[in-house]
Amino acid sequence: MSYNYLPLDKSRLDFEQVKNLLDYDQHISITFDAHDRINKCREYLNKKMADPNSVYYGINTGFGFLQNVRIKNEQIEKLQDNLLKSHACGMGKEVPAVIVKLMLMLKVKSLSYGYSGVQIDTVKRLMNMFNNDVLPVIYEQGSLGASGDLAPLSHLSLPLIGLGEVYYKGERRKVEDVWKELHWDNIRLQSKEGLALINGTQFMSAYGLYCLKKSEQLIRMADLICALSYEAFDCITEPLAECIQTIRPYKGQMETAKNIRGYLNGSAIANHRKEQVQDPYSFRCVPQVHGATKDVFDNILDVFLTEINSVTDNPNVFPDDDIIVSGGNFHGQPLALRLDFLSIAMSELANISERRIYQLISGQRGLPLFLVKDPGLNSGFMIPQYTAAGIVSENKQLCTPASVDSISSSNNQEDHVSMGANAATKCLRVINNVEKVLAIELLSAAQALDFRRPMQTSEVLEELHATFRKVVSFNEEDRVLHDDMMKAVAFVISYQF
Repeated sequence: MSYNYLPLDKSRLDFEQVKNLLDYDQHISITFDAHDRINKCREYLNKKMADPNSVYYGINTGFGFLQNVRIKNEQIEKLQDNLLKSHACGMGKEVPAVIVKLMLMLKVKSLSYGYSGVQIDTVKRLMNMFNNDVLPVIYEQGSLGASGDLAPLSHLSLPLIGLGEVYYKGERRKVEDVWKELHWDNIRLQSKEGLALINGTQFMSAYGLYCLKKSEQLIRMADLICALSYEAFDCITEPLAECIQTIRPYKGQMETAKNIRGYLNGSAIANHRKEQVQDPYSFRCVPQVHGATKDVFDNILDVFLTEINSVTDNPNVFPDDDIIVSGGNFHGQPLALRLDFLSIAMSELANISERRIYQLISGQRGLPLFLVKDPGLNSGFMIPQYTAAGIVSENKQLCTPASVDSISSSNNQEDHVSMGANAATKCLRVINNVEKVLAIELLSAAQALDFRRPMQTSEVLEELHATFRKVVSFNEEDRVLHDDMMKAVAFVISYQF
């Protein structure tokens, strides 16, 4: 385990830092500046609360439609506890541990700016939970993506007051038992802290960052696997020419063509004379299709980096300006739209990949039908294409936008919501599906390439093929392909460039 710390404060957090946090098991810590800003904000709020005539939404009032109900000072702590308990209404599947860790980090990051009014002990406990792998049990369903991710963030925060369940040392346990083992006391929440904890977009943001991290790997693998398919299907290289890309100069398109030209460099297969004049769109238009996904990825990453470097709870406390403002930074609309777009863009990588799989098994270009010796006796790679087709069809259904929907809540006080949480969870399902389809293409392309021997492809693609063959052997005759497909998925996820 690495004990390098990721410092959190008002400084901008970038994508590489987020990826390193997950890949190298780093810990988190707020800086001295963040510590001082948090304390300053809390002290300011305490002074405001000392005024018996002060009324601030969510600080000494009820929440949502109950905003006009005044809460006595002696009931403030109970108000915070009640908020966490009443809003912990998640259902469905459990949120993956890696996303829970991101949620914890992002909540600390948001609080570190010193505009949320929390006490320093609350932030320290969240950090300690992250650093000790004490991960709250959180459920996928329950957030509308506005007023923050209320239900999932309530489950994230319940352990602070000794309630709920957590995973610790690989076991699901009651919080009170883990706290005894760690010699941790419950946090006594002060005014505003309940809303500071459960208002925010950390559920959507964590899913989005994780999806972007996975997408980055898949986008790279899509180009590389496509290049292998290019060789296996004996495609012509003219559509990759730089001059074609420069007269329609989308960044992603030019990058894709350059990547595949590089992967094919030095290939005897690519350089020998072809009989066909054109190839199908699933090969010829790869720069345009893969490139469009890359351009969308860049836009979405920019939005999510803005989001995780923002304060998204409500109300916000500004000590230097002597104001407490209730606004709508918790609304997930920017994320909801982009999560839907990421689903669509990534699903297209699978759509075009499945078409290449179909071409490879079709018995064209000197390849045997279904990429197997003795077709008829052997079905070969007939059914992996069925599986890929079923998966891309499922993705088309999942890509129906969640962000076009809104259902009024809180007695019509919260009358427009983003549904970004639904966009987030289904986006991950789409991306997991893309992994599977690309894995089936890799399996098919590697099999097809072996029928091109003794001709050689490029050094890069020969290395890819040889490395893959250490995991999955050539298919001489029918065998249980599920095992090969799952090995291929693991390969796609982990292959290093």
